[in-house]
Amino acid sequence: MLLLGAIVSLVISFYLLAEISDKYFVVSLDKISHRLGMSHDMAGATLMAIGSSAPELFVALIAVFKPGGHAMIGVGTIVGSALFNLLVIVGVVGLVKKSTLTWQPVVRDLLFYIVAIAALYFVLKNGKVSMLESAIFILLYGVYVLAVMYWRRWFRYELTDEDPEEDDDEPKTGLMRIFVPFDILLKFIFPRPKYYFTIFAISILFISMLCWVLVESAIIISHTLEIPEVVIALTVLAVGTSVPDMMSSVIVAKQGRGGMAVSNGIGSNIFDIFVGLGLPWLIKSYLVGSDLVTDSTGLEISIALLFGSVLLMLLVLMWRKWRLGHGLGFFLIMLYVLYIIYEIVKLYIS
Repeated sequence: MLLLGAIVSLVISFYLLAEISDKYFVVSLDKISHRLGMSHDMAGATLMAIGSSAPELFVALIAVFKPGGHAMIGVGTIVGSALFNLLVIVGVVGLVKKSTLTWQPVVRDLLFYIVAIAALYFVLKNGKVSMLESAIFILLYGVYVLAVMYWRRWFRYELTDEDPEEDDDEPKTGLMRIFVPFDILLKFIFPRPKYYFTIFAISILFISMLCWVLVESAIIISHTLEIPEVVIALTVLAVGTSVPDMMSSVIVAKQGRGGMAVSNGIGSNIFDIFVGLGLPWLIKSYLVGSDLVTDSTGLEISIALLFGSVLLMLLVLMWRKWRLGHGLGFFLIMLYVLYIIYEIVKLYIS
């Protein structure tokens, strides 16, 4: 009965997380970026990255501070989410609509992503995280933001992205109708769109509470089924927390802005590693006054797969002259399916 309750809580939390992130949080961030006069690049690297990556950040924060040594749930969620974002989101973008990417921002994001993966590997390899290493992670994200600000000046390229149009809510059909009461509740709780600063604050509150439910449910499922917590994080939590990223990427891809969709997926991964892990580690190491001990069991191969996926994507895009289509999209999604199969088989063999 406890297992069933945890699974139901997990499903409902995933749905609410997706709805709040997509319809309230990211929308409020978009309005705030317009209020501040930020460019698409700058908004994507900062506010929009925070918006779509908020679930992973809160999962990592809650996992780090929860007693009992559950910090690797946060690491596993972010590593697994990174694989999902890189392979599935970019793959779905290719399936939704063929597009030719502007190579300069894609190369920028992939290069910084390689740096992020390398930094994560060296930190996990040592078995502990110092306050200095955590601070370096935050600083590296600052360097990435500066690169985003000046990249167009250095490489002289034009952005063709337009402001997204707000889509009307589509009525729920089939099994999705069971979530209609939650939609009504959210519309009752959140104020009108013009109060976007209030919407932003309420979204933060709800996302943090839902991520706490996710972590608690994942721990119950892990202990009940005797599955390592890091495996649950790499698969179930990673996919669930990446839903907002995928939904927003599919929407802009349908609008013919495949480049923005790809940048959203990769840029969110950079934020996840540098800030989503760096910030919780920095706060915890400061409060406890010592280095944090990490357990890298089972993560080395995942990081190697992630690094290989980045290089493979870069080479394939260069070979296809930066054209993203159905064939490449299907290939990337199949790579992720093989990764999930590998994680499951490895669990039962070991």
